[in-house]
Amino acid sequence: MGIVIAILIFGLIVTVHEFGHFICAKLSGIKVLEFSIGMGPKLLQKAKGETKYSLRLLPVGGYCAMEGEDSTNNDPRSFRNAKLWKRIIVLFAGAGMNFVLGFVMLIILVSMMDGVPTTTVEDFKRTISSTDGTVTYYAESYETGLRQNDKIISIDGTRIYSTLDLNYVFDTYDPNTGHKVVVKRDGKRMTLNDVVFKNTYGDGGTVDFAVIYKDKNPLTVIKGSGDLFMSMTHIVGLSIKQMFSGQLKKDDVSGPVGVVSAISESTEDSESFLDALFQVIYMTALITINVGIFNLLPIPGLDGGRLLFCFIELIRRKPVKPEHEGYVHLAGMVLLFGVMIFATYNDIIKLITGVKNG
Repeated sequence: MGIVIAILIFGLIVTVHEFGHFICAKLSGIKVLEFSIGMGPKLLQKAKGETKYSLRLLPVGGYCAMEGEDSTNNDPRSFRNAKLWKRIIVLFAGAGMNFVLGFVMLIILVSMMDGVPTTTVEDFKRTISSTDGTVTYYAESYETGLRQNDKIISIDGTRIYSTLDLNYVFDTYDPNTGHKVVVKRDGKRMTLNDVVFKNTYGDGGTVDFAVIYKDKNPLTVIKGSGDLFMSMTHIVGLSIKQMFSGQLKKDDVSGPVGVVSAISESTEDSESFLDALFQVIYMTALITINVGIFNLLPIPGLDGGRLLFCFIELIRRKPVKPEHEGYVHLAGMVLLFGVMIFATYNDIIKLITGVKNG
C-alpha cells in the first residue's frame, strides 16, 4: 500500500510541475506539441487540437514538449521565437507550481494539528515541590540564559523559522556544547552565548523546553504554514549545499527508490489512518519543495540551466546558438542520469542489506 501511495505522490508532483509549464506556455501563445505524465512506453494518448496528451508507464518524470525548444524554426509560435520574458515565466512555472503545491499541503498539515506551533519558549523542563513549592529546573538552556517568552531567531547562525528547524538543529548538534542563540525578548533582539540544550533529568535529551502553540484561525494557520515552508526550503538548501560541498556521504544519496521506500516505511509504521495521512502530506510537501528547488539549480538539462541561458541572452542581447545550448543540456542530462543510476543503485543496496532510509 505504501508503494502505491508513493507512486501517487510522484504522479501528483510531476503532473503539477509539468502543468505549470503547460498552462503558462498555452497562455503565452507558445505551441505545445505534447503534455506527458510519466516516462517510457505510452499507456494512453489522446490528441486535442494541436497538443497530444499522454500517460506513460514510469511515474518518475514527465514533460511538456513545446515547438522549437531545442532548435530554431520559422514557426512564430515556437518557444524560441517567444519573447524572452515569456520564456522565463514558462521555465520558472514548473518549480513555481511545485511551491504552490507544497504550500497548500502545509496549510492542510497545520490545519490537522491541535494548535499552531511557534518558536517562542513557553516553559522549561522542571519539577515543583509539593511541600514548599521549590522549583527545580532540569533544563540546561534555562540555566545558560534562555527564558520564557523568548522567540528563538537563530542558533549558531542557522535561521530558525519553525519547530522543524529546531528539530533539525537538535538532531545534528552536540547537546554537550554551548551555542550562540539570537532571541527576541521584550521586543528587542539579543544574543545569548554558550547556551546548552540538554534535559538533565533521567535519560535526558536535547529538547529541554516547550514552545507556545497558538489557537488555529485562518491567519495563524497561514502564518504557521509559511514558517514551515521557509523551514523546508531552508533545510533542502542546506542539504544541497552539503551535497555539492562533499559533506554529504555517498551512502546518504538517495533516488526515487529510496524515496518510495521512505514513504512506504512512514505510512506503514503509522499508528492510525490520520497519522498515516499526516505523514503522507508531510512527505508530499517536502518532496515537491525539493523538486522545485532542485529544478531551479543552474544545471544543464534542468529548468534552471535553461533559465541561465535566458539570462545570458538578456545580458548579451542575443541568444546562444541552439545547437551549442543543446550540447550543454545533453551533457547535463548525461550527468544527471549518471547520478540517478548511482542513487538508485544505492537505494537497492540499502533494501538488500536492510538499511532503513532517513
